[in-house]
Amino acid sequence: MDLVQYIKDHSQPLLPVETAEKPLLPVFQGIKAVVFDIYGTMMISAAGDICQAGEGASPEKGIAKALLEAGAGTVEPSVALNRYRDLIRLALEEQLAEFPEMEIREVWETLLAEIGINPKLAPYACVAYECVTNPVWPMPGLTDCLERIRSRGRILGVVSNAQFYTPLIFPALTEKTLEEHGFDSRSMIFSHHFKEGKPSPKLYNILLSRMAERNIHPSEILYVGNDRLKDVWPAGLLGIRTVLFAGDQRSLRWHENDQRLIGVAPDAVITHLDQVNDLLS
Repeated sequence: MDLVQYIKDHSQPLLPVETAEKPLLPVFQGIKAVVFDIYGTMMISAAGDICQAGEGASPEKGIAKALLEAGAGTVEPSVALNRYRDLIRLALEEQLAEFPEMEIREVWETLLAEIGINPKLAPYACVAYECVTNPVWPMPGLTDCLERIRSRGRILGVVSNAQFYTPLIFPALTEKTLEEHGFDSRSMIFSHHFKEGKPSPKLYNILLSRMAERNIHPSEILYVGNDRLKDVWPAGLLGIRTVLFAGDQRSLRWHENDQRLIGVAPDAVITHLDQVNDLLS
């Protein structure tokens, strides 16, 4: 199975659900790098974010599809789903981080091995599950937004909670890899590589250390994400300029009742990706 082709064949167009937010569009001076979140920011996410713990839309249908693609269609989906959730919980408990992340392929490898299926089929089962439980589609204006940023000489980067299949979404749905869109390979930070997820500052600190190699300081980085807890809070604490993407009700996360966020506000608010370029001097 070609995973990119599978994602393409099992994806359908989605439209963002408009929010009532008003744009806040200051012009930032001296920005040298623009860094994005993926789920809910660059990509419409039906679940609003990358899913953990076997949740998302229709997890029962997702696990049934995954088992079918792996050749285990006779296994009871509810039993497999419960074990899948247990394995995710155990994988997260093994991590010492405050905000642990797992490598989802390892979970699927264990699950498939337990039911007598070749664990090498884990990537295919995982992608099949994801296509059912968290359909995605490029946010309107994404390609043009990235091209304009790149044409203006800014570095493009990513800090995202993500799994191995996340980068595959781009060639599947935009016909270009992240690198072909102009993203710098050293400036793409994915949570599953480090077994730690947002809002941990670890991912942002890794980004900053790599940006420092280019003499780029935190205040010269613009970070665009849809979540005030996972994106605005940790990035802002490190001196990164923050932009809250408020273009889709599914993924907009203000976390208004979170006591950690008292006094935390984004430096800018956008409701469409083309507004990112309005923020650059």
